[in-house]
Amino acid sequence: MLKYQCLVFDHDDTVVRSAQTVNYPHFRQFLRQLRPNQDLSFRDYMLLSADPGYHEMCRSVFGFNEAEMDEMFLDWKSYVKSHIPEPFAGIGQIIRRQKAEGGIVCVSSHSSVETIRRDWQRNFAILPDQIYSWELGDGRRKPAPFALEDIMRRYALQPAELVMIDDLRPGYQMARACGVDFIAAGWSHPYEELRRIMQEHCDYYLKTVAQLEKFLFA
Repeated sequence: MLKYQCLVFDHDDTVVRSAQTVNYPHFRQFLRQLRPNQDLSFRDYMLLSADPGYHEMCRSVFGFNEAEMDEMFLDWKSYVKSHIPEPFAGIGQIIRRQKAEGGIVCVSSHSSVETIRRDWQRNFAILPDQIYSWELGDGRRKPAPFALEDIMRRYALQPAELVMIDDLRPGYQMARACGVDFIAAGWSHPYEELRRIMQEHCDYYLKTVAQLEKFLFA
């Protein structure tokens, strides 16, 4: 019997290793175009992405307006076509095992639906049952509770039958709003400060993908 009927994964830095190899290099490149006198270290990028959160960082720290946010997303979509992240070892096994045992696997992410589909097909030869991506817009994308509410409605699930797995706080905020368990993806946290932030915002903090598999299928 499955511990959770539905696993809801974040994508970037939960399923694939994308911060250091894709998303941070792109953000820094784009920041130089819009704010030539500003820069950001990888450590600060990770910490600000956790608190106050990536989009709030863009708006409040760097002053991006909505047009600039949209421009950044389109520029990122072009960038990721030739910059493809690798998955965390063992994630594919968890996804396949959940599906093989009759479970549901969904994604709620700030990535694009096109990129999520490409990465899942390339890495796992499987697609999520549902994808909730950047394209949903501000009112529906994480941390708004829309994705979890929609999953529960589609599959007639109760909050206890889902779990949200994410490396950052927006996933926690969404899960908490819906009464859904939240697992922090500690395998993607390179800094102690980041680990502390997420340990305060989770039901379960798991340091490795192996721990996640044991927790889900023990």
